[in-house]
This record gives sequence, structure tokens and C-alpha cells, in this order.
Amino acid sequence: MNGLRVFIPGAAVLPASGPEIFYSRRSDGPYYRWSFQQQLQQWRCVRVPADQLPHLALTVSRWKNVPVALQRSLVEHYLE
Repeated sequence: MNGLRVFIPGAAVLPASGPEIFYSRRSDGPYYRWSFQQQLQQWRCVRVPADQLPHLALTVSRWKNVPVALQRSLVEHYLE
């Protein structure tokens, strides 16, 4: 998918169990925060308000490090 980037929070803010939160952005569009909802067994996203962006320390994630279920959710989200 052209222009899609996936991010994880910087190492200083990662939970001990590893990244369970991802962020995405396509081209110059808005950022979205993705988290796995255990009770629903699916990935959910919310748009990140622009005023929160300066407070985020994000690192680009390789596609292969993104969970497969999240990959599918990302594709569905950005195709709409």
C-alpha cells in the first residue's frame, strides 16, 4: 500500500511485554492509534488529535513486525 507507514512508541515508553499499540499514517494524512481489544478479539483504531502528536515518540516499524491480524485491519481501513 503506497505511502502507508506503521509506527510503534519509542523504546522509552514501551510496556515490558512489548508493543501492543501501533500508529499508522498514509502519505500526509492523519495519524491513527491501533490497539488490540481483547474482549472483541480485534484491532481498533482512533484518530490521533494533532495536538497530541508533539508528545509522541514514534519509531517506524517494519511491516513484518506488524501482527498479521493488524495488517489485515490496516488494509481494510485504508481501502475505504
